[in-house]
Amino acid sequence: MPITKSAKKALRQGLRRRVRNLKIKANIKNLLKEVRNLVSQKKAEEAKKLLPQAYKALDKAAKSGVIKLRAVARKKSRIAKLINRSQ
Repeated sequence: MPITKSAKKALRQGLRRRVRNLKIKANIKNLLKEVRNLVSQKKAEEAKKLLPQAYKALDKAAKSGVIKLRAVARKKSRIAKLINRSQ
């Protein structure tokens, strides 16, 4: 357990950030899963419409440091490639 005042505050901040980061990551996972499901159901057009939403969520996560920039680039590339192959 933290003893100093600053350590207590850092613990509170860390817990708040953890909750926020987990929500952001869960949102991204759900969007990517939805795109993959649409592609597997041969609904490439619907998946394409969902792509900007997924890109926006990924870019925001990278900007705030939730996910590293190159990991975001990799995810975006793979999901775009998946959609393009399905057409």
